[in-house]
Amino acid sequence: MCAVTIPIWAGSGSAASGSTPFGFYDSEAKFQFDAPKFAKWAALRLGYPIQDIELQDTQLYACYEEAITEYSYQVNLFNAQQNMLRLQGSSTTQNITQKNVVPGMGGILKISEQYGQEVLVGGNVALRHTYFNTTPYQQTYDLYDAVSASLASQALTVPDRAGIEIKRVFHKEPPAIVRYFDPFAGTGMGTYSMLSEFGWTNYSVATSFMMLPIYADILRLQAIEFNDTVRRSGYNFEVINKNIRLFPVPQQKFSVWFDYILTSDRNDPITNAGGVNSVSGSSDMSNVPYENMIYGQINSIGLQWIRDYGLCLAKMTLGRVRAKYASIPIPNNEVALDGNDLLTQGQAERDSLIEQLRTMLEKFTRVEQLKKEAEEKEALQKTLTGIPLPIYIG
Repeated sequence: MCAVTIPIWAGSGSAASGSTPFGFYDSEAKFQFDAPKFAKWAALRLGYPIQDIELQDTQLYACYEEAITEYSYQVNLFNAQQNMLRLQGSSTTQNITQKNVVPGMGGILKISEQYGQEVLVGGNVALRHTYFNTTPYQQTYDLYDAVSASLASQALTVPDRAGIEIKRVFHKEPPAIVRYFDPFAGTGMGTYSMLSEFGWTNYSVATSFMMLPIYADILRLQAIEFNDTVRRSGYNFEVINKNIRLFPVPQQKFSVWFDYILTSDRNDPITNAGGVNSVSGSSDMSNVPYENMIYGQINSIGLQWIRDYGLCLAKMTLGRVRAKYASIPIPNNEVALDGNDLLTQGQAERDSLIEQLRTMLEKFTRVEQLKKEAEEKEALQKTLTGIPLPIYIG
């Protein structure tokens, strides 16, 4: 059999474009320029040319591409955690990688609306309205029947009794203002002649409001309400299991309106997901629009980390190659290879670099930045207190 010679690193590599597994950055001129330089630098760090490096240029390019992608992943993961509340419900088509996401109250307000809807001051659960007609001398009525009839007339599904929640009933005494009575309007005290002078003789008695101070009207309204409280049965109701009991007992036919919701609307996990704006919006980390970074926009801090991480991957790759054979026989002896050592060293350095990057990113959270700014402000104030104040002599 003929021996097969596999080429290894010869001191320089071919063009990087088209030589990487995924080609994430092949179209960028900066990557095409930097990748061969990284391959040369990594080979030198691994011992070339003192010893052969049993790797090809494509393997070193793959390590560099993976290092860039890992850096992009770690930073994007951090940003997604930072901005998730702001991004939930946003478009999934707009790439926000390496872009400033402005903090806002949108997500917080969407969550708070879910609490507000329980007291009818917000939310996105449909508040439905319907009514029932009273029957003279009948005190108890079934609200479920009214709701069922209303939903059926709209060709909507009628839930069971537990699927309906009554929110508000409009059964109150008539306002005192509509029962306002002025026994002097139009008679006595010269009121009629004053109305005649203004040309208002054919208008409502409400024109008497213009002749009296406002406290007189308020006192009359309070008298009417207090009279109702003491001398008459108060308007009230109680709702038990969708049955309503009216007080006082109706003496004539009239309509009682009420508001209700369907619990299926409130429990819908899509339309009421506590912050998610729509079905098509971002829901979690899986569809937040972060993509691989543009290599040319990564600064020197990130590039140094990428080079170090790429070198760790190169060590691990070379270690796996050399670990295939623990030693190579030579005349009268054998040469031990350092494959396992390279693999262990590369893994340890890789884990250390990831931990280092995550620790560094944690220092850039908004909370940490605000703490730092507060500490700087406090330190500045202490420094300023040591500055002598000028004495002004007038």
